[in-house]
Amino acid sequence: MLRSLKRVYHLLLAICANIWFGFPGRKLTVIGVTGTDGKTTTSTMIYHILKRSKKHVSMITSVQARIAGKIYDTGFHVTTPGAWQVQRYLREALRHGDTHVVLEVTSHALSQSRVFGVPFDVGVITNVTHEHLDWHGTFSSYIQTKLSLFAYADCAVINRDDQDLWQTFLRMYPKKRYVTYGIFSKADVSPKTHPLKLQLPGEFNIYNALAACAAAGILGIDTKTMLAAVCDCTGIPGRMEMIQEAPVRIIVDFAHTPNAIRNALHTVKKMTKGKLIHVFGSAGLRDASKRPLMGEASAAYADTIILTEEDYRTENVDDIIDSIAQGIPDNKTVYREPDRKKAVMLALSLAKKGDTLIVTGKGHERSLCRGKTEYPWSDQEELRRLSA
Repeated sequence: MLRSLKRVYHLLLAICANIWFGFPGRKLTVIGVTGTDGKTTTSTMIYHILKRSKKHVSMITSVQARIAGKIYDTGFHVTTPGAWQVQRYLREALRHGDTHVVLEVTSHALSQSRVFGVPFDVGVITNVTHEHLDWHGTFSSYIQTKLSLFAYADCAVINRDDQDLWQTFLRMYPKKRYVTYGIFSKADVSPKTHPLKLQLPGEFNIYNALAACAAAGILGIDTKTMLAAVCDCTGIPGRMEMIQEAPVRIIVDFAHTPNAIRNALHTVKKMTKGKLIHVFGSAGLRDASKRPLMGEASAAYADTIILTEEDYRTENVDDIIDSIAQGIPDNKTVYREPDRKKAVMLALSLAKKGDTLIVTGKGHERSLCRGKTEYPWSDQEELRRLSA
């Protein structure tokens, strides 16, 4: 009942916002990007492609909003802003003379109608993996919610390698115009059609780049320009962000799902001569079923695991750590340190020359939620200070 009321509230708010700001999305070319992992990187790559193509473009992601040449903080722990803020950003971009907007869209935003009234010229979906089942109930429902972006989109860009996603898309939208991308399947956009030499590491970033290229192709951008743009991307705050190269490599990443942790650690493990040390936790009052899977994903690659806090809110942080630990085999070296600062200090004390320390879960975020209070926190700032 409460969720239904929330949906009605957000829908009414979106309708009012569209009317108040004059339906700005109708006068813009809007590219929407959704998916469990990779949304921010893919959105940013599309933004860079459009900028290189001399388009006047704005962007709204979980890291920040770049609107009309200004940078805005999009808030605590939120990817897609509320409907009123979305429409205000679109109106500001239009007033500034922008013609294109890249908008990162979460499943919560879709289910709560925060982007209602935004006509997407292109909808992009990166992947769908285990996340937010506390809200969506089942994985099938979660996939369908993600794919609901295409109900608003003229053309879909979809990951052909994600079979659950691909098959559900075909059932839901048998007549929708689409472009596929992938590495292993017979996709329209692949490393064969778009050879990449990325500066960003990991197979997951190849997927992100291919998705961005597929979207750019729909918008009429030539292949040479799009490849140059994605291959020039050097990094995004909180996404495989290198804090220090030596003597201990230190990395901060936003990975907070089992799939993202597995991908990040798999990539980092290959570049590590010594041991891989992983510091992470799981958010409170969010999908609890993913926690053991996060532990399992970490244990697949990390030599030393330090479990700590990550926005535990009103949950007991030790209970969250217990839940993560259920997925970690007994033969793994595991430390429990509920205080994130102390956990980072412990990791640095354990690290030796040639080791890699990766801290995941917070990424670009600049606060920790304890109870109902947001406390200032930055993984990057603490790691730089403590490792100096």
